[in-house]
Amino acid sequence: MSYRVYLKKKEDRRIREGHAWVYANEVERIEGEGHNGDLATVYDHTGVYVGKGYINHLSKILVRILIRGEEEPGKELFKERIKAADDYRRRLGYDDCYRMVFAEADELPALIIDKYHDVFSMQVLSLGMDLHKQEIIHALVELFDPRGIYERSDVEVRRKEGLQLVKGPVYGDFDPRVEITENGLKMIADLENGQKTGYFLDQKENRFAIRRYCKDAEVLDCFCNVGGFSINAAAAGAKSVTALDISERALADVRDNAALNGFENIVKTEQGDVFEVLRRYRKEGRSFDVVVLDPPAFTKSAADVKNAYGGYKDINILGMKLVKKGGFLVTASCSHYMPSNLFEKMLREAAKESGKKLRLAEYKTQAPDHPALLAQEETTYLKFYVLQVI
Repeated sequence: MSYRVYLKKKEDRRIREGHAWVYANEVERIEGEGHNGDLATVYDHTGVYVGKGYINHLSKILVRILIRGEEEPGKELFKERIKAADDYRRRLGYDDCYRMVFAEADELPALIIDKYHDVFSMQVLSLGMDLHKQEIIHALVELFDPRGIYERSDVEVRRKEGLQLVKGPVYGDFDPRVEITENGLKMIADLENGQKTGYFLDQKENRFAIRRYCKDAEVLDCFCNVGGFSINAAAAGAKSVTALDISERALADVRDNAALNGFENIVKTEQGDVFEVLRRYRKEGRSFDVVVLDPPAFTKSAADVKNAYGGYKDINILGMKLVKKGGFLVTASCSHYMPSNLFEKMLREAAKESGKKLRLAEYKTQAPDHPALLAQEETTYLKFYVLQVI
């Protein structure tokens, strides 16, 4: 007899509104027998059906809702939902590289699938989904006949599910360094060694958006990773672009991407700790028309928000002080624990302490191929601001 999970009174409201996570502390009782990773049926406190999802007693997220009706789990369900997810992206004009499945937002909790030209990169974040990995792979092959599929399930959150970190090809024989086309530019996505699933796809539209600010500009791209903002700035006609990152591996990719697009004379790289380098630039009296700050998430838990706030404030003060009058600060945060209202509060404090007067030119969030569920705030995470120093 499979697990039957009964929620405490009123704890079903959030789930019925569309949130996919049932937390262990929201559960009144569990009946039946089964194993971690099994499909469990969830009821409200009166016994009315709520949905079905994969259960894992090792996780604070006890159940991740997959089914809200009477659908049957299995390859056909995965095929149907993956195709629906891909159809949505195709409708929006995505073609060569995009996030094809964004977990809960596509009714496939804990599953990420990104398309890089003719290769897929997948990330499986829960035990329940991991047990059905082969069905997912078969669904992808039947739907799209890709040249290859690479798994990037090498993220720490899997340990909370009792899973090992896994990385490597799971279908096909291919070079994991894949050439993609983004915003009309050639870029290399390194599925083996790149960040996330190989490349930061969520800033695609935002990278294009900075072009209007970069013509004839001296641009500093901080935490540049493989140079997405740098290459777009060069494509806009920037006079010069300095791509700054602590990782020499990433900077090697920046140089490769610059060469692919004929910008090797415009885009130059510098290796170093961004905080230290910006302080040195300030002492040297250097300034730029555009400064881009796209750091990694400074916090991945609510407990670290205070420290993260200080880190974001520090780096933004440093960045603001390097922007010429009339120039632009482009600043972002990819942590959902730093909501936009708190991030804006930090920006106001940073502006005051740096002695800069700023006005907001643009506010954007993650690309539409990373859609957010209104009922699940965790799916909204990226904040992107363009601010002019006046």
